Amino acid sequence: MFKLKFPPVAVMLFFGTLMYFLHLVLPVGEFYFFGRVGLVCFLLVLAFVIGVLALVDFVRAGTSVDPRKPSKSSRLVVKGIYNYSRNPMYLALLLCLLAWGLWLGNVFNSILAALFVSYMNRFQIVPEERELAKLYGREYRQYCSLVRRWF
Repeated sequence: MFKLKFPPVAVMLFFGTLMYFLHLVLPVGEFYFFGRVGLVCFLLVLAFVIGVLALVDFVRAGTSVDPRKPSKSSRLVVKGIYNYSRNPMYLALLLCLLAWGLWLGNVFNSILAALFVSYMNRFQIVPEERELAKLYGREYRQYCSLVRRWF
């Protein structure tokens, strides 16, 4: 049985905390460039828009937004932002981490962002996809063949 122990937001906060400590202890890899703050703001606004659109699509569909219990979903959401990404909420979390890494200004934080993607794929998305395939069968598999996992 599928049971996720850590909510995705908690996973993102954990990786964000690791980024902060890496920034504090690693004496190399710092960078600054013109427009960095603007890029950080852009990524955060983009993350907010994507996250809100994803939540609105779930609310409109009248289904659960709790990713820890995909079996509780009452409807497969494939419209709106879900036409472009199967996991826009997770994409929004990744964009927040990328913005945070840019704000901290350490190039090695990109490794932690990549590890976040790897963790989410392995321990969240793949088990979630298995459950959704059981629930929605062919319809879900067809959706997966048409829409990319992240972006």
